[in-house]
Amino acid sequence: MRKALTIGAGAGVFVLVAALMAGATSPHVTQPRRIHVIEHAASDTVIDTDQSGTDTTGDLLTFHNSIYDAADATHVGRDQGDCIRINVARGTWECRWVTWVGDGSITVEGPFYDTHDSVLAITGGTGEFRNVRGSMLLKARSGGTEYDFIFSVQP
Repeated sequence: MRKALTIGAGAGVFVLVAALMAGATSPHVTQPRRIHVIEHAASDTVIDTDQSGTDTTGDLLTFHNSIYDAADATHVGRDQGDCIRINVARGTWECRWVTWVGDGSITVEGPFYDTHDSVLAITGGTGEFRNVRGSMLLKARSGGTEYDFIFSVQP
């Protein structure tokens, strides 16, 4: 019985060490990096939560859109997320979403303004972006049918 436990414990330690080594050697961000992509806001849908027929606090915006390179020529990923209308008069929403690009994803959260650019916080990532922090500049293009996502990622 002791021999079986010893062998089992040894195997468990081996698996744990192998998993840690694999995680340590997989690609991740090692220096500050700027990533510029363009979202085509084709699926944006506003849900009138109080069914008033007007834009009111608490309305919900959901989306799942295609992401293109900075030249707006090549499809490089996708996003999905939601925003809650905070203040109609000030034109503010509070948003959170995930953008999949490259070999991972970047999650952001922060304000979206109807009439000007905003900066959102990078709250995490997966894959090659699993260790990132930083910010994302959000800029409207083409009358709000496209958006520049300019990520400033830090390891």
